[in-house]
Amino acid sequence: MAIKVADLLVEVLAEAGVQRIYGVSGDSLNGITDSMRARKNLEWIHVRHEETAAFAAGAEAHLTGKLAVCAGSCGPGNLHLINGLYDCHRNRVPVVAIAAQIPSSEIGSGYFQETDPKHLFAQCSHYCELVSQPEQMPRVLEIAMQTALSRRGVAVIALPGDVALRDAVERAPRLHFPTPQPTVCPSEDEINTLADLLNRSKKITILGGAGCAGAHAELIELAGKLQAPIVHAMRGKEFIEYDNPFDVGMTGLLGFSSGYHAMMNCDVLLMIGTDFPYRQFFPKDATIVQIDVRGEQLGRRTKVDYGFIGDTKTTLRALLPKLEQNHDDAHLRRSLEHYRKARKGLDELATGKSGKKPIHPQYVTRVVDQLASEDAIFTCDVGTPTIWAARYLTMNGKRRLLGSFNHGSMANALPQAIGAQITYPGRQVISISGDGGLAMLMGDLLTLKQHELPVKTIVLRNDSLAFVELEMKASGFVDFGTDLRNPEFATIAEGAGILGLKAETPEQVEPMIAQAFKHDGPALVEVLVSRQELSMPPTITLEQAKGFGLFMAKAVLSGRGDEIIDLARVNLLR
Repeated sequence: MAIKVADLLVEVLAEAGVQRIYGVSGDSLNGITDSMRARKNLEWIHVRHEETAAFAAGAEAHLTGKLAVCAGSCGPGNLHLINGLYDCHRNRVPVVAIAAQIPSSEIGSGYFQETDPKHLFAQCSHYCELVSQPEQMPRVLEIAMQTALSRRGVAVIALPGDVALRDAVERAPRLHFPTPQPTVCPSEDEINTLADLLNRSKKITILGGAGCAGAHAELIELAGKLQAPIVHAMRGKEFIEYDNPFDVGMTGLLGFSSGYHAMMNCDVLLMIGTDFPYRQFFPKDATIVQIDVRGEQLGRRTKVDYGFIGDTKTTLRALLPKLEQNHDDAHLRRSLEHYRKARKGLDELATGKSGKKPIHPQYVTRVVDQLASEDAIFTCDVGTPTIWAARYLTMNGKRRLLGSFNHGSMANALPQAIGAQITYPGRQVISISGDGGLAMLMGDLLTLKQHELPVKTIVLRNDSLAFVELEMKASGFVDFGTDLRNPEFATIAEGAGILGLKAETPEQVEPMIAQAFKHDGPALVEVLVSRQELSMPPTITLEQAKGFGLFMAKAVLSGRGDEIIDLARVNLLR
């Protein structure tokens, strides 16, 4: 019996180990979804918005390192995928998107819902191709899969609904080999050059990122030989922070002073597997070395004196035998002491006193961290939830942390939690959501109930776009257009069939979060946190100080001086 192009697509994905497709059904996808219904070798994860589908697939790919798939129907369905796919692409996770297309005979006619996927997805994919003839399947799909896996990013196939229903020419997948796992190492001469430089240097600081995944032991051994403090970028937190006696925290807008000073006071900065973007946080006079498996990233953020192409694990294994033990630990000791004091200061902010409002978001995040399971998967919305996650969630080598750390999209946390929970149904998944982020894709609370996903959603409600307000204040603007007239999120959760709880005082926070975590099913805890909480970066520029002073003057002159008093009360008079 003849098989259809859609049948062949489903067979190729299933044989490659794909277990599910995230999406919203539509007529241009009917061939694919009907094949899945009949064959039952792929699961269709019905979400309420295609953006959620892309974020969820990205979460699965991030956690497993394997290919994940999402789909959108023609026109608007394709467009809804784009923001989530941008996030996947910038996070470098392997995702294939099936972008259904209008009937092939109508392409180019301005037909109903017509768009051009090759143009739409050009900037958020490594590969995007239209399947216009049955003869192209499965070759185009397999090229897309290989591109997503090998280049770590998004690949898109555009498939008209009528082509999906035609008889296939090929009858089976063409590729049968497992995913290649190459290693990349600098040359022997380059390793010798690097070893010679490090052996001659005393005040070395390491800046590590997500490229250090899988090389924790080698990184710790390296720091021990060099007596080097380790600063981590946000995407490196889950891979670097745990079991690390050399950890001095983060730098950058999300970090704190110890990471900043460890980098600014070194003679050699050794960047490993990181594309840390903020140029103002790099030292000006230090010798800078960068190791990255992607050669195009060398020197992209700061001046680099030595650049080497290699993956972290292979490169460090080649380098370590050539290193001499550095016996000068003064720089390390100073950096660790600075970190101890900075950490103590942060911990003192994460408190909640019975009967005393407001609730500090630092305290909420600390409670979540303390009550969460040892292998919990956390997702955090962009903005202040990411700041509190960076500072107060503890990684231990089993926990995972996902966010929109490169793309910086609102509304990522709940969709990523959906993908994480579907991928690991037996693990605890916790979404730390902002009220603005949750409201943007709030419809997918219904997805939690529809699939009975026991995701725990913590909503930090401050009735504002708080991080945007902070940016305005730092630039001297009186905040405007950032108010949120919110609903009762706990009530909405209850209406969706989800356990909804609301904490309005500090003493309610811990018991309500504990109740939600013990609940056998999805749960949402709405916490009323301070709107005026300041999340100070590790260093304040003169321009920022001037900007904040200008904001205070403008606020008083515009009749909003009460905000200044509230700022002082929340942040100084604890």
